Amino acid sequence: MATYSNTFEQSAGNKKWGTILTGIGILTLLAGIGLLGFSGDEHSKTRFWAGLLQNSVYFLLVVNAAMFFLCATTLGFAGFTISFRRVAEAISTLVPVFGVLALVVLLAIVFTDQTHIYHWMDTVTRENDKIILGKSGFLSKPFFVIWTIVAVGGWTIFGAKMRKISREADDTAMDTETAKKWLFKNSVHASLFIVCFGLTVASTIPWFWLMSIDAHWYSTMYSWYVFASTFVAGMALIALYIIYLKNQGHLPFTTKEHLHDIGKFMFAFSIFWTYLWFSQFMLIWYANIPEETEYFRIRMHGEYRGLFWLNLILNFVTPFLLLMKANAKRNYTIVTFAAVVIIFGHWLDFYLMVAPSTMKAHGSIGWFEIGVAIGYVGLIILLVGRGLSKSPLVPMHHPLLKESIIHHT
Repeated sequence: MATYSNTFEQSAGNKKWGTILTGIGILTLLAGIGLLGFSGDEHSKTRFWAGLLQNSVYFLLVVNAAMFFLCATTLGFAGFTISFRRVAEAISTLVPVFGVLALVVLLAIVFTDQTHIYHWMDTVTRENDKIILGKSGFLSKPFFVIWTIVAVGGWTIFGAKMRKISREADDTAMDTETAKKWLFKNSVHASLFIVCFGLTVASTIPWFWLMSIDAHWYSTMYSWYVFASTFVAGMALIALYIIYLKNQGHLPFTTKEHLHDIGKFMFAFSIFWTYLWFSQFMLIWYANIPEETEYFRIRMHGEYRGLFWLNLILNFVTPFLLLMKANAKRNYTIVTFAAVVIIFGHWLDFYLMVAPSTMKAHGSIGWFEIGVAIGYVGLIILLVGRGLSKSPLVPMHHPLLKESIIHHT
């Protein structure tokens, strides 16, 4: 009979690769500062800040999606998540770290007046541009800084509270009355996170951090588009860690039934992302308003044309074909491959949100963009492993654990 451990200890190999990849990221950053950041070439400086913006925002929103998943399923009393919820909790522990990194990048862009990233910060442009002037009440440095700090702080505080409450299910068994009170407390704090998430990721934060790069352009679907992109990548990351832990002899109550449900999330939100992608594109193409079509013109022609269509292939066609069948969602190899494609594909999606509007025809994915991304992957390996080792992998006294154990999809 197989034996399972309810504790995780990060292996030497795991630490080694995490350290190596993080080191590559740090060396890339240092090289980027010297060769790009302090370069006299305007395009090199723009590439430096655009690469940092893309990676810091993408990876922060991906790890934050793990806590959104936990809170949304908590409010729905979805018991199937209990057997692997500590995976999502461990991923969400990266929010404070990645939040600080994103804050440093965003505030540095604002306070050092990197107007080649955010044109609305330029005083002359603001005074002579009616469109930007009309948005000045929203697109201003104080508003940008305050809302950025509030958003990252809210995700950090509410996420930490959810993890703290979850640890209470490790101590002692709960009677019926205690379980009801505990579940109610859990739901209250989950709802607070959801409200914070709705006011930030689902609305204002994508406008500030990404859409304002094109201050003349706007889309009412943009925030949902960003949410769909990062949520499906977050689910893919959860799937990768579930498969990794299962292969290491952990998570005894997590079965292919649970992996099937995670696969359904990956499949469904790939379709949802595509729906938003097409709706945004189709409406702008049909209206044919110059200020709106410029956003897609620069992405569909010239330098970015290949990446534009590759984005659709990686984020729609590939997950659609791989995960369509039920058996595919239960296959470790297929789900692993699909998850890696999704995470890379939406990293590319974020590149296309940032680079064409900042670099114009001078953009290219090279050593700097990839090197910084590798550094973030290394940090994920190191910090998620540390998060998994800090508490039991399964909350054995959770009132809904039985539902997860007997779960069938």
